[in-house]
Amino acid sequence: MVKVIMGLKGSGKTKQLIGSINDAVHNESGSVVCMEKGNKLRFDIDYRARLIEADDYGIDSYTFLKGFISGLHAGNFDITDLYIDGLYRIVGTDSVPDTDEFLQWVDQFATANNMKVTITISEDIEKATDGIKKFF
Repeated sequence: MVKVIMGLKGSGKTKQLIGSINDAVHNESGSVVCMEKGNKLRFDIDYRARLIEADDYGIDSYTFLKGFISGLHAGNFDITDLYIDGLYRIVGTDSVPDTDEFLQWVDQFATANNMKVTITISEDIEKATDGIKKFF
């Protein structure tokens, strides 16, 4: 299952994401992982959530991100919730066709591995394609 939270900067995406992460930590029995670029969430999310700084691993494309997510799961098959804050900033592109393809892939991966994935995208919601909107 994939959920996309999309909106311009200042629209409340991060606040919504923080609430969801903290709820998952308290209500899920598995591991909760959050990926971000920078370290703005460090003091806002529960310490039991695994916080990953994308720059520490050189994540710079959708292909790399797919491999990274696959590796996370291979190393810890108990991940129930994965959060990605600022998808376009992490992968370094706002290519709509690539985003649509990535969301399709991550949805299939999450379904096959019984994970919930929540992704924030900093972009005008009016620019969302049907491929993105189906995950709202």
